[in-house]
Amino acid sequence: MSNEERRRLVEETLPTRAPRERFDLQLPERERLLRALYPAHDAPAGPGWNHDDLVDLLAGGVSAEAAVLAGLVSRSNGTHVVLTRRNDSLRHHGGQVSFPGGRIEPSDADAAAAALRESCEEIALPPRQASVLGYLDPFLTVSGFRVTPVVAVIDPAFVAVPQPDEVAEVFEVPLAFLMDPGNLRSIDIEFRGRPRRVLEYAWPGQRIWGATAAILLNLRRRLEHSA
Repeated sequence: MSNEERRRLVEETLPTRAPRERFDLQLPERERLLRALYPAHDAPAGPGWNHDDLVDLLAGGVSAEAAVLAGLVSRSNGTHVVLTRRNDSLRHHGGQVSFPGGRIEPSDADAAAAALRESCEEIALPPRQASVLGYLDPFLTVSGFRVTPVVAVIDPAFVAVPQPDEVAEVFEVPLAFLMDPGNLRSIDIEFRGRPRRVLEYAWPGQRIWGATAAILLNLRRRLEHSA
């Protein structure tokens, strides 16, 4: 699909579809999530919950602010998490599994607006098919980004259209699988002269690791603490 076809899909075709019942109310975990998350009108401050682990790597401080969309969609067999696999040809993080998202631009009203804009660009998600519930704790990456995860309910009728220059694949993983502690493992590696611990989920056909796995762990912890 060309960029022009994607634009027509988002701006012309999708808005003409008949309105349906509020999709965000269909998510079984909605009330639990609202209790667990920072409210949508008040993004969290602070350096990042993993700051102490990276303090020796970020001597120059945070280089940029970013936001990602942790999208949840209600299916007949339970709630699923929407993830992407980045194009192998990308210079940074090529082939890795991630949430849609990117740098927060000056034109973005807030982190949620940035995450929604990036999701529209990467997987053709119209803002009207996403309902923001709130925020997780900020997370620091080894490249110096402070990432704010935005949790949102995705309309089950949404059909992803990957932007081929950035996204190779869009797929879903059951939330129950990702929230099960037995499915998350840690791997010890050496990075920049000292041992580090990296988190990883082994989902068939995909390796969900690094920042994406850490954000999912933060979601699990916040849900556990709010129970």
